Amino acid sequence: MKTLPRPRAQLSTETGTPTQHLVAVIAFMVVVVLAATFAYMLAGWSFGDAIYMVLLTVYTVGYGEVRPINTPYLHGVTIATIVLGCTGMILFTGYLVQALAFSQIQQLLGGNREKMDIQKLKDHVIICGFGRIGVNLAKDLTVGRAAFVVLERDERRLAEARELGYLCLHGDATDEHSLRAAGVERARILATVLPEDAVNVFITLSARSLNPTLQIIARGEEPSTERKLRQAGANHVVLPTHIGAERMAEMVLFPETTRFVRGSERMVAFEKTLRDLGLELKVVMVNPGTAVVGLTIAELEARGKGAFFVVQVEHHDGECVTRPPGTLKVKEGDGMVVVGRAGGQINAVFSAPRERARAGRAVY
Repeated sequence: MKTLPRPRAQLSTETGTPTQHLVAVIAFMVVVVLAATFAYMLAGWSFGDAIYMVLLTVYTVGYGEVRPINTPYLHGVTIATIVLGCTGMILFTGYLVQALAFSQIQQLLGGNREKMDIQKLKDHVIICGFGRIGVNLAKDLTVGRAAFVVLERDERRLAEARELGYLCLHGDATDEHSLRAAGVERARILATVLPEDAVNVFITLSARSLNPTLQIIARGEEPSTERKLRQAGANHVVLPTHIGAERMAEMVLFPETTRFVRGSERMVAFEKTLRDLGLELKVVMVNPGTAVVGLTIAELEARGKGAFFVVQVEHHDGECVTRPPGTLKVKEGDGMVVVGRAGGQINAVFSAPRERARAGRAVY
């Protein structure tokens, strides 16, 4: 299985590429034309007559001399222009053809090899979209030595991915043919990280129909899109804007908890270990009017039915309790560090509204 990004193959020779040769010949021709023009002007010719004579000679058109070539000096200048200019034009034509052929061959070999590499992939990750999130995701997967392929329809972004050495495929992720070409039926995970919610929903639907066992991680911009993405078949939904706001709220409201959870490389490594085990470490705020307000820690964990446990509580007044006892009561505005199984169980428990007691027709 491919685990590391590979450098793009380059066709080259010991003396340089055809493009380098072409640039050198162009520079040589510019020097010859300028030098010959200046030499004719030293003989008393105007700039127009001089450059016209030089171009006629260099391009071997042979319309005739614009002025008589009747002195040894002019004979020498003309002979040098013929020899150097015609030789330069021959080299220019040859290297131009070679550079064009070189480019076509390079694209052909590179494209075929990419297709072969993608066909060899199995249990890989497909990244749909190479925008800001796609770029960072690809970097992290590279560090983690995970095999992945980038599926992108924008030529400019695709070129950026290739420059970074990533395995890429040009295509529209909403097209089933493109998903099949990326190996969706053999893939382990598909991450659709495009900025358009409707497109991510459509990609999720298509990918789920092609591979029922595929793990799909979808990006959502609007919170209301999460339900649609899950109904379309997404296993996990990430809301970047919502996550960013949550992180800022944590820093403002629970500075001690934030330092505890996100303040060291050790905790980052611990979070990664938890994710590998199918667990997650979250900071959850107790909102007013939810069912967890007034419960003890033991009762709260019992509601989760073993899905999570609380490791730290920071009260709204700044008091921080690590390893909270089971008798500690949950208050409005508390921030809690919770460890539990990845999924929506934690959010479901903490966001459940408080049940109201009914007496006859009255609601209390």
